[in-house]
Amino acid sequence: MIRKISGRIVTHEREFDGTVEWDPSTGWISSVREGLEFDVTEEQTKEEVWFDPNQAVIFPGFGDIHIHAREDESGKHTYKEDFLSASAAAVNGGVVHVADMPNNPIPPVDKDSYSKKRKLADRSPIHITLYAGIGPNTKPLSESVPYKVFMGPSIGELFFHNNQTLEDTIRNYAGQNISFHCEDPEILEKHQDEKFHEDRRPAEAETMATDFALYLIEKYNLRGKLCHYSTGDGLNKIKAAKQRGVKITCEVTPTHLFFDKSMLTPENRLWFQMNPPLREKEDRKRMLQGVKEGWIDYLATDHAPHSIEEKQKGTSGISQLDTYSLFVTWLILDAGVDRKTIAKICSKNPGDFVNEYLPPKYGKGFGRIEPGYSANFTVLNLKQPKTFLKEEIKSKSGWSPFENFTFPGSIEAVFFLGNRIK
Repeated sequence: MIRKISGRIVTHEREFDGTVEWDPSTGWISSVREGLEFDVTEEQTKEEVWFDPNQAVIFPGFGDIHIHAREDESGKHTYKEDFLSASAAAVNGGVVHVADMPNNPIPPVDKDSYSKKRKLADRSPIHITLYAGIGPNTKPLSESVPYKVFMGPSIGELFFHNNQTLEDTIRNYAGQNISFHCEDPEILEKHQDEKFHEDRRPAEAETMATDFALYLIEKYNLRGKLCHYSTGDGLNKIKAAKQRGVKITCEVTPTHLFFDKSMLTPENRLWFQMNPPLREKEDRKRMLQGVKEGWIDYLATDHAPHSIEEKQKGTSGISQLDTYSLFVTWLILDAGVDRKTIAKICSKNPGDFVNEYLPPKYGKGFGRIEPGYSANFTVLNLKQPKTFLKEEIKSKSGWSPFENFTFPGSIEAVFFLGNRIK
């Protein structure tokens, strides 16, 4: 029997009151029509679900293409997170697919290590795309996968000490889809003795690395993505590159849109330690403006779960996956981001990023409400505020920077392949 969802639908192109049908045997959308075909006064069944268009908004299912699920064949870091707990945190945050980074104890850098990690990820109830790692002397895999390169030291050992060794490796990856963690290793070394974390990883480390990443992307015809971007000056470089036709996209995290250095205190400083660190208030405002103007392509959390004990000792990384969609309600209702822009940076663009790597069972893939695509929906209630509580966290990390914060909206429902999972 065909199943339906009806209500206010928002895509990256338009908003409309409509009805979506899908085939439950495949989980693929079969039709999208204008108009509400039933209303709240009618009894809802398993086959027909109605959401009040005066309260709720139906988006294509959200995707977070930058998380750290921590699991690999070694099992050394699964006390922080694993694929099942990361999936639970994702669903809790209204997210139906994620992409996991490769800086594991045994990084996925070749066919064997990548396939072993793939088998672990395939146990998850939602889909997890896996990046392969690029490190000194690695080579591309035979299968099509996205790649991640750490230009300077971060968490893990998969990084380069200087630009020359980086380029010597990148030349082997011509034409590939590569995401860059932009922090210049020589600048980091120069500032390593500064008192505060944000001074040890200054803004110039990101902007200098951006110059070199853009050089590599152009020279080797890469499909480049700059991760967790944080500086206004660097964003200007990205704008200029896009305007001259460079194949470049960029992410921003909720952290860098909501918090800045002016908010740091002796009590919270360690909790907000991450790479890249918090920037100036002006950088935060410019990143938010970049979202509104369409220069930023993805809202991606860089979900980096560490235990409470590790955070108290100064480990870098912030747990954010549980609050993804709640933060989206803040973007819409408090920050004034257009809802079609949300559909673009949370649904359409993340879907476009992963679709070429998906197995056939997902049809045309994720990120759109169109026939042939997976029936994935994130439904937000924009009239019902929500206070996020510590006990609601699904991540193994057990903490969130948004504990006890009241968001202006809430999550109404989440569907994956047509099945309601929240």
